[in-house]
Amino acid sequence: MLSSPGRNGALVSWRLACGARRLAALAALVAPVAPGRLAAQRPDVILATTTSTRDAGLLDSLLPVFEQESGYRVKVVAVGSGQALEMGRRGDGDVVLSHAPESERALVDSGYFVRRRLVMHNDFVIVGPAGDPAGLRGTSDAVAAFQRLAQRAATFVSRGDRSGTHQRELALWRKAGVTPPSSGGWYVESGQGMGATLQLADEKHAYTLSDRATYLAWRDKVQLALLVEGDPLLYNVYHVLELNPKNAPRINVAGGRAFADFLVAPATQARIAEFGRARFGRSLFEPDATKPDRW
Repeated sequence: MLSSPGRNGALVSWRLACGARRLAALAALVAPVAPGRLAAQRPDVILATTTSTRDAGLLDSLLPVFEQESGYRVKVVAVGSGQALEMGRRGDGDVVLSHAPESERALVDSGYFVRRRLVMHNDFVIVGPAGDPAGLRGTSDAVAAFQRLAQRAATFVSRGDRSGTHQRELALWRKAGVTPPSSGGWYVESGQGMGATLQLADEKHAYTLSDRATYLAWRDKVQLALLVEGDPLLYNVYHVLELNPKNAPRINVAGGRAFADFLVAPATQARIAEFGRARFGRSLFEPDATKPDRW
């Protein structure tokens, strides 16, 4: 039996209405998400950073301010700079704070990061037992100090973790013309962060290379003396890097950018300049965001 014209018209109208509803639902699924809604869906920012910023206490000073101002929550993964940069390359973090300039530049050039900005600097120092059996005290030549450590087979604790500190240590051994032995004997690898490495060096009455901020923050907990400082080769610079979303589509782009912007903002740079001054009589980090980046 043929359907009546009225019935056919109603059926067509019903089908058209269903199709319109399906199209509207599909459009809602694929439509771009407004930045505000994206932030609401991803309220956390994963910060991959060097252990020195954590061990020195700087993050404890800055993160509450960022979280209050932005509404984001920061999840800190503090590892060596090499590991932090690798997390960024894989998209396992949303933003990276690092102090390994050569590795950073290579990854930026390869397209894994879209922006790299200068944040601050401090310096490395060579510390060791107060008795100083290797006789380093009084020299400001880091390469000569490393040569003397090798000549006297003085116990040295290395981070051994691909961190920015470890990379600088290896560069100093190369300049000194020394190939340290495999871990064991006078050369020991901790495989840990800066605070733990200082503790191990203290236990072994050994020497180590540390960033100044972490050493000062831990100075009351260990018996290590500051022996070598002031060499330009010990300059220690920090950058914040934003990830390329094309290589890491699951990252929180807006949150990572917000944190990077926060680090270089004038108010934050002023907080960095004051950090440590009340306790140590000097800033532990020098703000650099307004300076030319030669690193």
